[in-house]
Amino acid sequence: MKIVVAIRQVPARDSQFRIAASGIWIDESDLTREINEPDAYALEAALQLRDSAGGEVVVLCAGPEGASQTIREALAKGADRAIHIDTGAAAPSDPLTLARTLAAALAAENADLILTGLQSDDLGYGQTGVILAEVMGVPHATIVMNVEVAEGGIRVKRELEDGWFQQVAMPLPALLTIQSGATKLRYATLMGIKKAKTKEVRVIPVSDLAPAAAPAIRIARIYTPVKSKNSVIFDGPPAQAAAQLVEKLRFEARVI
Repeated sequence: MKIVVAIRQVPARDSQFRIAASGIWIDESDLTREINEPDAYALEAALQLRDSAGGEVVVLCAGPEGASQTIREALAKGADRAIHIDTGAAAPSDPLTLARTLAAALAAENADLILTGLQSDDLGYGQTGVILAEVMGVPHATIVMNVEVAEGGIRVKRELEDGWFQQVAMPLPALLTIQSGATKLRYATLMGIKKAKTKEVRVIPVSDLAPAAAPAIRIARIYTPVKSKNSVIFDGPPAQAAAQLVEKLRFEARVI
C-alpha cells in the first residue's frame, strides 16, 4: 500500500507572535518552525498502517526552502521518501490553490491512501484535505480516529459529537483527514535521524506544477482582539434576576 501524507510547516506554538508592518500577517523574521501538529498525527497513522500492512509512506510538503527541516523530521520518524514542492517565498495560503498544487504533484504517484491533518495550526481553515479529495475525485472521510485495512479497502473510525463515533467502510484510493490526539506520537530515533540523511527528497518547483493564479482567499487584516469589561446589575426579585442572568449566559456569553 502506498500512503502519501501531506504535511505543513508552521510557526512553533510557543513563539512570540507580532503583527507584521503590512498588517495582513505575522512577522515571521525570527520565528522557529515545526511540523503542523495535526499532520504529525496523520504521519503517525500512516506509519502504523505501513508497519501492520506493509507498503510505503511518502511525505508531501509544499513550502519554501526552509520546509526541508520539517521534511527531514518526518523522514527521521520513519517515512520512506519525500516530495518537496518548493514554493519560493511561502506556501499557498488558500486551501483551493494549495489543494490544486498538491493534486498536480500527486498525479504520477498513484497513491492508495492520502492522509492529511484535520487542519493547520496557523490558518486553521480545515478545508485543504477535503478540497484535495474533490480535486482528485476520490472518496474521503474527516475527523478520523483510527484506520484499519479491510477486505476491499479500509475501515475507519470517525469522531462525531457528544462522544459518538462512526464506523465507515471505504474503497481505495481514498483520502482521510486525521484527528489530533488519535494516537501517541513517536519520536525520531538516533538511527532514524541518520537514515533520514540518505532518503530521497524530490524537489519540484511550484512553477512546474501549475501556472501562477490569484489566490481564492485574501486576508484583508489581522489584529489583536480588543479586551473589554462590562458589568451588568440585575434589579428586581431574586427569581427575576436569576432568569435574566441565565438569559445572558445562554445567549450572550454562550457558556450554558
